[in-house]
Order: sequence, then C-alpha cells, then structure tokens
Amino acid sequence: MTGRAAPAPADAAVPRRVAYLGPPGTFTEEALRLETAFCEDTHIPMSTIPDVLDAAANGDADFGFVAIENSLGGSVNVTLDNLALESELLIQCEIVMPVQLSLLAPPGTELADVQRVVSFPMATAQCRTFLRTHLPGAEVEPATSTAEAVRTTADAADPHTAAIGAGRAAAIYRLASLAGDIGDDHEQHTRFVAVASSGIPAPTGHDKTSIVIFQREDVPGSLAGILHEFAARSINLTKLESRPTKEALGDYCFAVDLEGHISDDLLADSLLNIQAKKADVKFLGSYPAAVWQEGDATRHQADAAWQRARKWLADIRDHISD
Repeated sequence: MTGRAAPAPADAAVPRRVAYLGPPGTFTEEALRLETAFCEDTHIPMSTIPDVLDAAANGDADFGFVAIENSLGGSVNVTLDNLALESELLIQCEIVMPVQLSLLAPPGTELADVQRVVSFPMATAQCRTFLRTHLPGAEVEPATSTAEAVRTTADAADPHTAAIGAGRAAAIYRLASLAGDIGDDHEQHTRFVAVASSGIPAPTGHDKTSIVIFQREDVPGSLAGILHEFAARSINLTKLESRPTKEALGDYCFAVDLEGHISDDLLADSLLNIQAKKADVKFLGSYPAAVWQEGDATRHQADAAWQRARKWLADIRDHISD
C-alpha cells in the first residue's frame, strides 16, 4: 500500500459512511480495509461504481471509494467520466495498491475443465496473455466486479466455470486457486480515490490537482496554448487524457493531473489564465499525492522564483503616483 495522508480518521463515536464497489472481496474493499484513515468507518458495499458515486453525491454516504486508474488497463472510464461530466464530487485522497489477479474455481476443478471465465471487464483485459495461452477456447463473460464474479461462480458451483479475482475473495467464497498472479503485468498497481461532495484537503507540500479542461474553440494550437500555461511555470503534468463529452461526435475534453495544490500561486495562476482566456476548467480536487513526485523540487523552486518576481513588481508599483 502506497497511499498517504488520507482524510483524518473518524471519531469512534460517529463513524463515517464510506460507499465502495462491492460485494466484499473486491480489490476496492481490500484497499479500503488497508487504509487506516477509513478502517474504523462504516463500509457500505454498492453494486456498481455509479451507485458508489451517487451515494456520495446525494448524502447517503460521506465518502465514495472507487478505482480510477490501473497501470496496465489505464483509466477506469466510468469513474473518470462521472467525475468529469456528471457529478460535482471532489477527490479527497488517492491510494495506490499493488494488484494480483488469480483464476478461481470450485474445489476439485482442474484448469483443463474450465470452459467459461467470468470477471470485471478491466480485470479480464489485464489477463489476455494468460487466457490466450492457457484457455484459448474459454468463453469470457463480464461481471459488475471481480468479487461479484467470484460470488456467482461459488454459488453456481459449476466445475466448468472459473472467475478472475483477488485471493482474498477465494477465502471469503470458498473457491480454490487454479493459477495466481495471472495478469500481463506482474507489477501492476491500481489507483483508488476517495471522493466527497465538498472539501479541499489542506496542502501537504506533496500534492496533486485534478482538473478537466473544456476547450471553447477547436482551432489549431489551442491545446498547445493551454499546455504552455503549465510549461511556462514548470508545473509537471502527471496525466493528460482526452475523453468524449458525450455531446457530439468529435467533441472532447481533457482530464489532467498536475503536481501541486490549488493554494500554490503558480498553479492557481495557470488555471486563472486558462479559465479567463482559453477554456473552461472544472476543478476535481487538490489532495495528497500517493507517491512523492520527482518534480516537487523543481515546482517549489519555480514557486519561490514567482514569489520573488511578484515582490519585485509590487515594489515598482509602490512608486506609482496617486
């Protein structure tokens, strides 16, 4: 677990409600259970990621806890699109956890017996090489989560059906592991975020800011102009991804993760310029980064230089006649 500085633990007398993608046994639940800031809270399993986010948005939960990115599969689009286009939720913290996928089946099942594999589509996509090599003729079916796939496989007790899921889920639902660590990337990690309807965590000095940029005009060089605002201030982008706005074919927005906090003068100034001159900006949150970024030192040096330049300009303006 590589998460840091999640929201402060709840008062034991008033546990918070944290909605997560269930049922018990998902990687999301495992990350939630391992994060000390949430371990004393009430965990509420939900059937789908939109259900989790809706619960956080409408007050049925204090936080929603969902996967947003995988090192192999990329962004979890249902999470990213909801935050960018549908809800007004703010990211409170991020947690990064290593993920190992296993092939699980009823006790007594042999690998050669498997004719059908069930799992969450992103998990299945992360195991293409294993499936192509060892189960080339197996039918692959989607499930709403890895744990739901494991649970339905256990309930059916079909010796020809296996699920891809977490080793912990096998213990919960009494399945046997036919093969472990079957993902294409044996060092893969998943990034999870806690979201809430309001609140921006205080800066820690090692923070990340997430935004969505909606271009006002689709003209040559417009994106380059936006990115120049960050480059000119030595602000490092850790992620840049285009997503359809779902309004018209070819109409895209850009999801961006930046090093820094909205309270940083340089970052705030860049967003101010973009909002005023170039594009609409949706703020998704400033929060502690799970892994310290190499660009922190450069950003702090640039921020200090910016402060000196502001003082220089202020000293000159002090001499303007009334």
